Amino acid sequence: MGTCFSRWFKTRSYEIPIDSSSSDSLPYQSKPPQKPTQEPFSSSLPSPPPILGKPYVDVTTLYDLDKELGRGQFGITYLCTEKATGLKYACKSISRRKLVDDKEIEDAKREVLILQHLTGQANIVEFKGAYEDKHNLHLVMELCSGGELFDRIIAKGKYSEKEASKIIRQVVNVVNVCHFMGVMHRDLKPENFLFASKDEAASLKATDFGLSVFIEEGKVYRDIVGSAYYVAPEVLQRKYGKEIDVWSAGVILYILLCGEAPFLAETEKGIFDAILKGNLDLSRSPWPSISSLAKDLIKKMLTKDPKKRITAAEALEHPWLKEGGEASDKLIDSAVLSRMKQFRAMNKLKKLALKVIAENLSEDEIKGLKQMFKNIDTDGSGTITYEELKDGLTRLGSKLTEQEITQLMDAADVDNSGSIDYIEFITATMHRHRLDKEENLYKAFQYFDKDNSGFITRDELRQAMTQYGMGDEATIDEVIDDVDTDRDGKINYEEFVAMMTKGTIDSDGKQR
Repeated sequence: MGTCFSRWFKTRSYEIPIDSSSSDSLPYQSKPPQKPTQEPFSSSLPSPPPILGKPYVDVTTLYDLDKELGRGQFGITYLCTEKATGLKYACKSISRRKLVDDKEIEDAKREVLILQHLTGQANIVEFKGAYEDKHNLHLVMELCSGGELFDRIIAKGKYSEKEASKIIRQVVNVVNVCHFMGVMHRDLKPENFLFASKDEAASLKATDFGLSVFIEEGKVYRDIVGSAYYVAPEVLQRKYGKEIDVWSAGVILYILLCGEAPFLAETEKGIFDAILKGNLDLSRSPWPSISSLAKDLIKKMLTKDPKKRITAAEALEHPWLKEGGEASDKLIDSAVLSRMKQFRAMNKLKKLALKVIAENLSEDEIKGLKQMFKNIDTDGSGTITYEELKDGLTRLGSKLTEQEITQLMDAADVDNSGSIDYIEFITATMHRHRLDKEENLYKAFQYFDKDNSGFITRDELRQAMTQYGMGDEATIDEVIDDVDTDRDGKINYEEFVAMMTKGTIDSDGKQR
């Protein structure tokens, strides 16, 4: 089966982002797109307060900004080169002057938190870091040079079912990972998927999380967000949850197989009306020549009732997505697993220091991890057992031996209780971007430096570690030998910071 996609792209001009305004009426009236501009900074106007809560950084001291790659409502994405390594990245520069109200500022902060939380997962763009100056907020990310998903489809001309299955498996994997890690994407569409490189076998990466939110248990979401062809019916009814991402992925699958959207009309209002009716036509050409398994999956993903819609995890187990098979057997190191492996390799002082940082994180900073803990703690006991950890990592695509899971369990179980409690889980799985904040490091140092002398002494180390069953002399010797670089028998703040920030491995295998 092969399909030509040119007629679908002639209709793309109707794909207009839905505005989540306070109006109760649906935004049926289309407006011509306006080209955004990057406003110059005026010294006569007061500078808005920092968004990230960190000191300003001149991003050009770290990166050379090159050509423009694209534009959005709030800023511009540039090609950039890291001066220290010569590596290429993409830098999304958001004009701080365009973030005019508290909601827009909170949205920008949330995008940073979500990128930090999800980085390291397969099929999700790698996040390098966030930097802020008086003019812009800069988000530096992995450079995906292979172009948009649909641009490649047009260039290719035809796609087989097997090829479409390989593509949509990666899209659904993004949805599954996001939901497992407590994130709802809310704007899945082909433009938000880029290939990592121009290589034919390059992986697909989700790149834009500007409309994404952390999932709050029991909350009903009412903002109308998304893009016209891909929006789920319950979004238009202002009452939805994470199931909307599966619908959007189902729309992408439909287009991959037949070359046009499932709900078509000449106007935005017509598209919305068709989506709300939900009459899925799988009878016209080319559908008679498409396999029954593919059509079965589409029906399940585009089920109008979100409660009856297939979940992302279930879709990944559907025989059509597993057909051809390499993804179902592929060993994947999830972000959760790689962070736990890093945690296991740390010395015991660093583990305790991370626990102090975890206990002091704000509710916003741990929203995703909190939801993920609940997803793994299936019996709701407040602790994660060996079996629950094994099942949770399996659902994220990791295939570990019993010995490897036991080793991770032992590493995360700091108090040796036989299970992982909530704070231990946050400690072992939070992203190391948390170590970029000076206040986090200083609070952790103060926890050990009881007499505020500016040093962590052997006695203070023993006192802090004894309560976790780690206060034996051999362990203390091991820590001091590892951290005390000037060999004066105690640990100063500079040595402590060096310990906390060294040896963290990014998901691409590079040491920070």
